[in-house]
Amino acid sequence: MNSNPDRWKQRLQHLIKAQQRLERACSQESYNELELAGLVQTFEFSFDLTWKTLKDLLEFEGFDVASPRSVFRTTLEAKHLSSEQCEIMLEALIKRNLLFHTYDEANVLEAQALILESFSPVIGQVTRYLEEKCAQGERREQ
Repeated sequence: MNSNPDRWKQRLQHLIKAQQRLERACSQESYNELELAGLVQTFEFSFDLTWKTLKDLLEFEGFDVASPRSVFRTTLEAKHLSSEQCEIMLEALIKRNLLFHTYDEANVLEAQALILESFSPVIGQVTRYLEEKCAQGERREQ
């Protein structure tokens, strides 16, 4: 269990910055080879920060979770994610292996489509939800 109750809020600040960077990367009209690799890498660290922030929140709330898969399933049970968001994040977890093969043009084009159409929007939704949850907690503390 997490000994620092503010750990999830601290990690959230990093997630917010990563998600903003991902949003900027997704807003391009077209990508050259290096930009596509950067898009994939930006997605990867945004995704990692998303599940780790959710893990810290769940631990703060008393849940015992370890793997990304258990984090997403538990966030659904705890009503932090909708079933659609949970499914997309689990798909992103599975597809991460595909994303490591950015040297293969077919893989990188599939990765680009998934990131732009599914994964980035859900990371944005989760980030905004966590920001609101953090703000609500701070209002209650005042």
